[in-house]
Parts: sequence; C-alpha cells; structure tokens
Amino acid sequence: MATNDHIRYEPEEPVPPLLTLNVAFQGMVLIVSNVVTFVVIFSAAFNDDGSYMTWAIVGALLIAGISTGLHASRIGRLGPGHILLMGSGVPFLAACVLAVEQGGLALMSSLVIASSLIQFVVAARLAQLRRLITPVVSGVAFMMIALSAMPIALGRLDDVPAGVGDAAGPVVGLATLTITALLRLLGTGLWSLWALPISLVAGCVIAIPLGVYDIQRVLDAPWFDLPSVSGWPGFGSVLDQDFWALLLVFLVVSAVVAVRSSSEGAAIQQASRREQRSIDFRGVQRTLNVGGIAIFLSGLAGTPPTIAYLPTTISLIEFTGVAARRVGVTMGALLVVAALLPKVVALLLTIPRPVSGALLMVIMGLLFVEGMRAVMREGLNRQRAAIVGTSLAIAVGLQSQNILADVIGGTWGATLGNGVVFGVSAAVLLTIVLELAGSRPRPRRLETELDVSALPDIEAFLRKLGADLRWDTESIDRLHAAGEETLSAMLNLRDDYESDEPPRLVLIARPGIGSVELEFLALFSEENLEDRVAYLSEQAEEPDVGDISFRLLRFYASSVRHRKYYGIDIVTVEIEGSRG
Repeated sequence: MATNDHIRYEPEEPVPPLLTLNVAFQGMVLIVSNVVTFVVIFSAAFNDDGSYMTWAIVGALLIAGISTGLHASRIGRLGPGHILLMGSGVPFLAACVLAVEQGGLALMSSLVIASSLIQFVVAARLAQLRRLITPVVSGVAFMMIALSAMPIALGRLDDVPAGVGDAAGPVVGLATLTITALLRLLGTGLWSLWALPISLVAGCVIAIPLGVYDIQRVLDAPWFDLPSVSGWPGFGSVLDQDFWALLLVFLVVSAVVAVRSSSEGAAIQQASRREQRSIDFRGVQRTLNVGGIAIFLSGLAGTPPTIAYLPTTISLIEFTGVAARRVGVTMGALLVVAALLPKVVALLLTIPRPVSGALLMVIMGLLFVEGMRAVMREGLNRQRAAIVGTSLAIAVGLQSQNILADVIGGTWGATLGNGVVFGVSAAVLLTIVLELAGSRPRPRRLETELDVSALPDIEAFLRKLGADLRWDTESIDRLHAAGEETLSAMLNLRDDYESDEPPRLVLIARPGIGSVELEFLALFSEENLEDRVAYLSEQAEEPDVGDISFRLLRFYASSVRHRKYYGIDIVTVEIEGSRG
C-alpha cells in the first residue's frame, strides 16, 4: 500500500506541546494571511470606508478559528478529526460582490445563510450523489477555482500606496515568490518547517525600504479591546426581489463548493496517514457539515464565506510531518485569541498586498495541481478526457470573456457566465449525459436482505445477467462466485450489528464492455472491507478462517471498493468476463 513517509504524527497520536504550538502558529499565520487578502479584496470591490473591513476581518478570523477547531474535533456528526485550515476564500467572491452591488451587504448576508443549506443537503445525500460528485468533477472545480484566483493574485503585485514607485510592488512580490520557491525546493529541517511564514516576514521586510509597508496603524492600535459591531451589516429581507433573483446563483456556487469540499474531506484523510486507507465517507459527510456551519456563521456575521484551504493544509502537513488533530484544535484557539487583539488585527492589515498576492499565487498553484491529481486518480480514459477537456475549454473561455453577460445581461448573465460556475456545471451535466446515454446497457437491480438466505436470489440474478450478456460458462461462474464471496465477506463483517432484523441489501449491476460492475448497498458494520482485502497482501500465506472469503473475492474480482456513509454502505466489485 502507498505510504506517506513524511508523516511523523497521525491524527490520534500525541504531539509534544512545543511542537503543537509551533505547527499551530504556522497554520494560524497562513489562515490569517489568506483571510486578510480576501477580505481586503472584497471590501475594495465596493469602496468600503474601512469600518466594514475591520469588522469583517475580526468576524472572519473568529469563524475561521471555530471551524478549524471544529473540523479537528470529533463531536457527533461534526468534525472528522483531521487538520483542515479554513478561512475566507475565492469561490463565493464574485457572487458576493454582485449581491452587494444589487442590494448591499445585508442582502449578501441573507443569501449566504440560505446557500449554506446546500452543504447540509449534500452531506445527507452524499451516497445518492456519489456518481455525480466524481474525481473528474471535483478536479475541474479545483483547477477552475485556482485559475479564477490567479488574476486576483497577479493584480495584487502592483497594488501599492500612493506616491510609491510603480516597480516597488512587482519587486516585493517577485522577491516573496522567489524566497517561497527556494524554501520549498531546497529547504530542509526548520527552513522547510517555516517556509511560508518566513516568506511572509521576508516579504514585509523587503517592503519597508521600498515604502510599501506602513507600521503606524499597528503602533496606534490598543493591545486588547472588544470588536466594534458598527460595521455589522445585518440581514436583508427574503421578500426582496433581488434576493430571489440571486438565490439560484448562490445555490449553484454553494453546490460547487460542496463538490470541492467532498473531495477535500477525502483527500485530507489520505494526506494524514502514513499508510493509505480506503476513504471513510462518513468523515467526508462530517467535513461537509462543518463547511455548512462555517458558511452559515459567515452569513450571520456578514463576512465572505469561510471555506477549506486544502492545498495549504497539505503543504503544512508535508512541511511539518504533523497531522495530529490536537494541532487543529490549538490552531482554532489561537485564531480566536488573535481576532480579539486589535493590535494583531492592525498588524495583519499592514501586510503589503504584493506579499499576500505572491503567497496566493503559490497556494493557487498547489490547488491546480491537486485538481490534476484528482482527475488522474482513477485514470483518464476517453470519456473522462472529453469531460475535462470540454469543461475546461468552456470555463477558461468564459473566464477571459463572459459572453453570457452580453447575451443574457444583468445579474444572471454576469454570474452564470462565471468560469467556475459554468465549468463545473458543464462537468456535472456531461457526467449525467455519460451515465444516462452512454453505451452501457441499462443497470439491473435486485432488492433482498443482507442474509445468507439471499444467496439463491443473488445466484439466479447474476447467472441471468451473464446469460443476457452472452458470457461464456467460465465467466458466468466467476461472476456468480464474486457475488457469493462479496455477500459472504459482508456477512463476516456484520458481527456488531445489533438489530434482530437483517439489513436491506440492494444489488445493482452495471454492465460494461467486457466487464460488470456490481454495487452492494447495505447498512453495514464499522470495519472497511476494502481495507481488509488490500491488507491481505501483507499477511502470511496461512489465512484465518474469516479471511477465506476476502481472499476468494480478491481472486475473482478485478477491483473492490468500499464506501461507508451514515445509514448506508456501498461495496463495488468489478468482474471481467468474455463472451462464449
């Protein structure tokens, strides 16, 4: 199995207190840098006088601290227990600016609250959406979000105070970018550990003699004071026609974020372990729930919605080798404390925009690469290549020239023509078309019970399927044997099932070209069947009695995947066959 050799501390392992503070401080600095960048960009979009920006930074930091700490916790269906940095981000930025232009900050707050419900819906229905929220769709979302943020990052490089030379901003940004790249490529030990914070501080130091950095605001701010609520925008009326005109736009963007969050919840599980395990999709559902709470709180506070920073998180884990969840809890606490210290907030507001722009470029580059990895994770066949290529072509084209703004006009044209929204929507639509109108025969379905008594029905179902596909006798026997051993393996993992009634079992067969994909859907036990099958390759040749079904299943099936959700487990088995 694949390994992450750089991981020193897994999520549940204890970490020395000093190292915990060290890594948590680094994560806090990264979150703060991003939050300040996005809040300042958003505030500048509608000529804020400064009162809202101060409130928004405090509110965004508080929400970032709460959501980061919550994600690292294990509270019911909230928090999968992994480090995942969270803060204000790009996806909602365009929609929020449109809402402010149409009806002000109060309207934006109401729309953000309404859009947060999508996160909870997707979390609850993740099992039903599994064939739409694919690695290809999420990979396109990653890449398009990164591409949409690149112009923002580049635009920060020449954003300098009045009276400063035109070359000062690009020089500061290029220097920060160079230092970051060198530390990431060549840094070891502490230099690698502190790569991004060092780049941030170095960029600020370089900015001082060039006149880009102003420290006076920090000197004038008090050390401690409660945040002023004068900048809080309140809420807009849901009866306003602007609310209903923009609601669908926010729901679409929230759905895109949910697709991205589902991939992030899966990716962070893989990045946090030394040995790769199959993904626990209940943890993905908890990640979506935390994201929904973060967006809901952002709406209450009237700040740009809080999302996860997956590339930044993975970079931090790679730099430090620490994936312990207590670091995430500590990080959240530090963010809450920082938000209540006016001098710290003032210090954050003085970070030169060329510095934050350069760091944003690095982070978005990592996000784009993560999107590529997501697309390639399950292989890039002809159909997936068509989906990726078409979606990216449409999205990149609209990003450079929004023709829908001219055709449709108004709010709908400006938002639906957004490259991220339209590109991801195109990927989802093409995925649906592939599912509904592909060359595969229609799926076959059998409903029974997860019990040994279901074996005759399953045998008859699979043998009829093989006969309809005109497979030879050997292939039909292999298909039946794989189904039998899958049922046996699921029954072997059912020891902790407490109810007197057996779970309902749904078997869905999806014929392909030279193969059949079998999906067994059932209420299941805690152990993951995919892990058990993969783990057998590391064991001695003399098996336990309970391992026999798993070994046989590995022999008959070309692949076995097991996805665990709340309320439903899905085992997918692929069997290859040939015609007689």
